[in-house]
Amino acid sequence: MQRASVAAALGVALGLALGAPVLRAQNDWMYYGQDQGATKYSTLTQINVDNVKNLERAWTFHTGIKSGFFEATPLIINNVLYFSSQTTVYALDPVTGTEIWHFAPGGSVTRRGISYWPGNARTTPRIIAGAGSRLFALDAATGHLVAGFGDSGFVSMGSNMASPPAIYKDLIISPSSAPLVRAWNAETGALVWTFHLVAQQDDPANKTWLNDAWKTTTGANVWGLLSVDAARGIVYIPSKLAGGDYIAVQRPGDDLYETSLVAVAASTGKLIWYHQLVHHDIWDYDVAAAPTLLDVVQNGRRIPAVAEITKMGLMYIFDRTDGKPIFGVEERKVPQSTVPGEQTSPTQPFPVKPPPLARNTMTKADLSTEISPEHTAYCERLWTQYNLQDSGPFTPWQLTQDIVLFPGAVGGGNWQGITFNAPLGLLITNVMNAGQWGHIQQSGTGFRKVTPEGGRFWDPRTHYSCAKPPWGELVAVNANTGDIAWHVPLGEFDELEARGIKTGTASLGGAISTAGNLVFIGATIDGRFRAFDARDGKELWVEKIDAPAHAIPSTYMGKDGKQYVVIAAGGGGFLGSPTSDALIAFRLKQ
Repeated sequence: MQRASVAAALGVALGLALGAPVLRAQNDWMYYGQDQGATKYSTLTQINVDNVKNLERAWTFHTGIKSGFFEATPLIINNVLYFSSQTTVYALDPVTGTEIWHFAPGGSVTRRGISYWPGNARTTPRIIAGAGSRLFALDAATGHLVAGFGDSGFVSMGSNMASPPAIYKDLIISPSSAPLVRAWNAETGALVWTFHLVAQQDDPANKTWLNDAWKTTTGANVWGLLSVDAARGIVYIPSKLAGGDYIAVQRPGDDLYETSLVAVAASTGKLIWYHQLVHHDIWDYDVAAAPTLLDVVQNGRRIPAVAEITKMGLMYIFDRTDGKPIFGVEERKVPQSTVPGEQTSPTQPFPVKPPPLARNTMTKADLSTEISPEHTAYCERLWTQYNLQDSGPFTPWQLTQDIVLFPGAVGGGNWQGITFNAPLGLLITNVMNAGQWGHIQQSGTGFRKVTPEGGRFWDPRTHYSCAKPPWGELVAVNANTGDIAWHVPLGEFDELEARGIKTGTASLGGAISTAGNLVFIGATIDGRFRAFDARDGKELWVEKIDAPAHAIPSTYMGKDGKQYVVIAAGGGGFLGSPTSDALIAFRLKQ
């Protein structure tokens, strides 16, 4: 494995994670996470804490599809904006929102967006995405399929891709609904390497699959986002649990490499290191966020690091070269399952620092009482009627006994991940305190999960949680100490705000940060786009948009000399938000 020299590392521009490319003074947004290390940070300063109050809508583009799951982050390269809807890839003028070209490949397009390969001496730039089980390449200038890529522009992958691939040199490294991560040649579409997330027979980790469960399992795939340390040639992989959620009788053992952060050589796919973040996952705690690359400074020493936020609301920070925890990870005893045949792990890994960013315990004393008598009565009825019990981290779902668990299957954190503001040394992310409840029931074919009155631990009529607020927060962690620097409510219910009750809301989608000391985020179910002061979390600007923006925004400098911020407002998704088809761009008032 090649490693960049210290001199080369120190030469990386201020604000970029080590290994991330320097992009035209960051006027563009070239990768899903701005850089290959997914910092989601821009050096642009035209929009800043002093003038962000003057933001206004510049243009809106409508895709015509309001089916939800419009989660794409636009890329902006050389004065062209590229993005995907649920069925179509578009190129727009980023100043006016006028369409340049579009391409509909047939089938569902990669949900969270597309990737850009800049080409080489022989080949012009390409847009890379998936449609169903096919990988395809478009000429970035025309939107036409590249005839020399695979079979007339398409490569059959045999599995779907929910998030855009990572780009490393002339390789397309793809997530997959199969338990595989694969690299394809960006020119020809030829398969270059494969890494198996279900440890194969020649892998020492295969012994973690007891009773030969590795031969029959499904899952352990990647529906989230990959990151790349380009200087060191390492790709970082967040993985899903194996098999079905909540029941794992059929796959005893820790089951590597499910629910793990895995580092492999980007050129060959060879394993470098891994950390399993949940052993024998039965909670649907998939690791999905793009691992964020950063430098941590301790005792004057600069440590190349990678940070991962999880559905458990836990943030892990490792040395990205060897996987050593920066602030320590402890194996702690956790409750065990009562389901016959289920072999839960006696311990689970907890980071020593930072502390949990989201609620991970629930007692009857934690029931919400501050909203209204009606809401208090609703929540107390659930607790009493279903004989709910106090629970702590990783409490297993029990046979015939209902439990309520925090966080639930949507988190905590989720696929949106972290933005790293290097000048401030802050890792910033949004979390929600959304619980899940129910029990395991035996049936003729085995076991199944049962949720008597909906899956979330909230009133489905209002989305008010039955736990005490806050229900959603924006949180900043000091990367050098592991301490929480600030946290503020994120999102609002108008009727509660009118009474002075600040609760925050559930959210899916994430944030970006800028050198203007700003954090931009939609994500919340209240359908608002916001800007916060990155230094202290103060909300500076908010605007109602067409639907909740369950996506991650991007920002860029237009050819008109104006900085823009753009967000997909599609709604829908697992939180049941109202839907729209709008891609919306903002700039300062003229």
